Amino acid sequence: MFDILFCIRDQHDLNLVLLAAGVCLLSTVTAVLLLRQSRVAKGGGARNWAVIGGGVTGFGIWSTHFIAMLGYDPGVVMGYKAGLTIGSLAIVVVSMVLAFLLAMRANTRTGRFGASVLAGAGFATMHYVGMAAVELPAVIQWRLPYVALSLVLAIVPFFAGLDRAVRHSGRGQGFAAALMMTGAVVGLHFSGMAAIRLIPARLHTEAMLLSPSMMAILVGSVSVLLLALCIGSWAITRRATAAIEVSERQFSILVKGISDCALYMLDLEGRVASWNVGAQRLKGYRASEVLGLPLGRFYSPEDRAAGAPQRALAQALAEGKFTGEGWRMRRDGSRFWAHVTIERIVDAAGEHVGFAKITRDMTRFKEDQDRIKEAHRRLDAALEHMHQGLCLFDVSQRLVLRNRRFAELWQLPEDSCQPGWTLENVARAALEARTGGRVSDERLENMKLLLQRSFASPELPSVISEFGEDFVVSISSRPMPNGGWVTTFEDITERSRSEARIAHMAMHDDLTGLPNRASVNHWLDRELELAELRDEQVALAIIDLNRFKEINDTQGHVAGDMLLQRIADAMSAVLGDGETVARIGGDEFAAAKHFSSPAELSDFVARLSRCFDIPFGAQDGIAVGASLGIAIYPTDATGREALLNNADLAMYRAKGNLGERICYYEQGMDENARHRRQLANDLRHAVARGELAVLYQPQHSLKTGEISGYEALLRWHHPRFGIVSPVEFIPIAEENGEIMKLGEWVLRMACAEAVFWPQKHKIAVNLSPVQLLQVDLPEIVTRVLMETGLSPQRLELEITETALIADKVRSLHTLRRIKALGVSVAMDDFGTGYSSLDTLHSFPFDKIKIDKSFLLESEHNEQARAIIRAVLALGKSLQIPVLAEGVETIGQLELLLSAGCEEAQGYYFGKPAVAPSAPMQGTKAG
Repeated sequence: MFDILFCIRDQHDLNLVLLAAGVCLLSTVTAVLLLRQSRVAKGGGARNWAVIGGGVTGFGIWSTHFIAMLGYDPGVVMGYKAGLTIGSLAIVVVSMVLAFLLAMRANTRTGRFGASVLAGAGFATMHYVGMAAVELPAVIQWRLPYVALSLVLAIVPFFAGLDRAVRHSGRGQGFAAALMMTGAVVGLHFSGMAAIRLIPARLHTEAMLLSPSMMAILVGSVSVLLLALCIGSWAITRRATAAIEVSERQFSILVKGISDCALYMLDLEGRVASWNVGAQRLKGYRASEVLGLPLGRFYSPEDRAAGAPQRALAQALAEGKFTGEGWRMRRDGSRFWAHVTIERIVDAAGEHVGFAKITRDMTRFKEDQDRIKEAHRRLDAALEHMHQGLCLFDVSQRLVLRNRRFAELWQLPEDSCQPGWTLENVARAALEARTGGRVSDERLENMKLLLQRSFASPELPSVISEFGEDFVVSISSRPMPNGGWVTTFEDITERSRSEARIAHMAMHDDLTGLPNRASVNHWLDRELELAELRDEQVALAIIDLNRFKEINDTQGHVAGDMLLQRIADAMSAVLGDGETVARIGGDEFAAAKHFSSPAELSDFVARLSRCFDIPFGAQDGIAVGASLGIAIYPTDATGREALLNNADLAMYRAKGNLGERICYYEQGMDENARHRRQLANDLRHAVARGELAVLYQPQHSLKTGEISGYEALLRWHHPRFGIVSPVEFIPIAEENGEIMKLGEWVLRMACAEAVFWPQKHKIAVNLSPVQLLQVDLPEIVTRVLMETGLSPQRLELEITETALIADKVRSLHTLRRIKALGVSVAMDDFGTGYSSLDTLHSFPFDKIKIDKSFLLESEHNEQARAIIRAVLALGKSLQIPVLAEGVETIGQLELLLSAGCEEAQGYYFGKPAVAPSAPMQGTKAG
């Protein structure tokens, strides 16, 4: 170490030594600036800066060496070999350029150490080559320890300076790096000079030598060039630095001014290091509140629990960038959907210094996307679950999409008819799948036309086509705005079958399968038109079964249905050409035939008549017959309705005349029908017009002779026909439904009258069988009693046995509800029904009324008298009071008294009269 100091003090001019050190420092400062510039530049620019920096450093080191050599005084005259001197300059420049290129690319300390070794070896070689260029009258002997020390001093400080220059930024760090590099150069020079030992000797050389003055000029020129390079590099670097600062300042202003997204930095540990306006607006934190907070603060609790922030930072660190989306939290606890980018940030030396994070609020976009996805999902679900098959074709007649139902309808595999298929391929695949084989060109063309027929006329309705026996499809096509079209397919096989069944049912009877009334009307309309053209006649027979109701009542409706089916089959079996038979009502049939001679008509009627000669229910001895009414077109009618009406009139004539089975229409038959229709029409207005009246017939106790009650009887005073008997107008009322209104009116009038009777006699009111079938009959009775104020115990309702036959269970249930009100129920016309004893067993009647027909025959018929006595005995045994109707003579009264009858009514006691406003006590019958 002292040898080096003595060398500097004793053998060097200190002024030149200081000048050499200054030149070296100037070159190393320039080297640091240019090295940093090469690290931040890109591509070819980086290489250029590295070459310039290496050249400047090389020139500076060479100048440093030879300036110091100019100040070296060994005590003898020196000269310099020109070739080696210039060669030393080339060596140091090339080595430094290579070292700088290596340092520019090196991202590790090992790489930078290699660049330092190359640089130190280069300027060490330059030093010793330069020393070899020195000529003086002495022999240079080298002390190897100092030579080795010079190499160490050249490499180690230079590596320290180079590493600091690359890894650290700032002027202070750069100047320190330049000092270290300068120390390496100066240390090499003076330790190398200390290694010299001069042994005097005679100077002998033939090489061209440079004198010290020439050497000074050369070194001065190089130094001026070096100074120019340094000044130029400084100026360039300053401008670059200024531009960078301006750029960074503008970028900082831009970043801080951006308000539509959050831009901020994270440190190495993922904590917030900077915060812009956009981040404050988006997340609600001010910069003073958020600096130092971890990244996880902005994640949702579930994402924090799952470690999402750590994974994002780890991916950004490993791959350089992380991109993702998810829910993020604001300061107020609300959430927003964020698109996040995290990038790893490195400094000029490539060292990781933190992360840059960009967050965009994508909530509205996500909502829009979610709505679009939901719309697509619903559309897909609708397409997949719609009951129609669907195909969408583009303008080039290629399939865009089809739903699953289309493949199911046409029995296609799932991979068939994919997007891109042509119209012809789709049509062919569908036809082959359904028909099970190759299809003809004609059928293929027809199918193509069905699929795109909307182009011809979008207003055309759906086309219904049959493909095999078990596939009927409705095909409909509609154009799209883009020139394509959509075709839908609906399987209507079952609907087609149902429509066919419905059409058949609409024209045929459900039970027998025969044509119904509508069908026979169509047949008659057609045949009446043809009859005029063919000069023929048309006969229509209306057929009504006899005793059919009796079979239904005694054997049940199943037996009745079997009878109807059997008769229908029998008539269908005897039909010939031009003949038809139909069921037009419950037990009513119609048969028709077009004919040209009376013999044809007689044969037709005879065949029909024989169909009803068959016995039915032989075990009960019931023989079924029929009444036939026949009318002929055009003799008896000029149209279909008149023909039907006249045949019906003839049938009723046949039904009303005993022993007459077949009746042909005659003029005048419709007079009675018109009379009934007139009565039915007038009956609807009889109450409003005040034409109806209620008369009261007294009922007497045979024990005391006093009045025990009254029976209310309805009478009609017709303005045209006079007194109309109930026997005539009650059946009409039951047929047209007026009996409901009339029955309630009579009940209300009788109860309202009875309320004012001083004597609290009972009032008896008859119920029609049709009334008994009313569901709300008990409610009607209750309402009338409440409105009139009559006690239920004073009301007695009379029904006949036949009223129970239609629906016995339902009728008895209605009677029990009425009896529960406290109203009495009497059986009227006892003995004339089908099962009187069974009826008495089924319901606890309050009174039995013997039909007046038995009293009328009692005077000359012992059997009638026996029946009267039996009924009276039955009533006594069942403890049911018995009232005899129709007492007209003293003999009939004596018969009743002798048989023990307790109550009676009839003309003998009094005819029906106006309301007894003040009923008097009657006298005993004598």
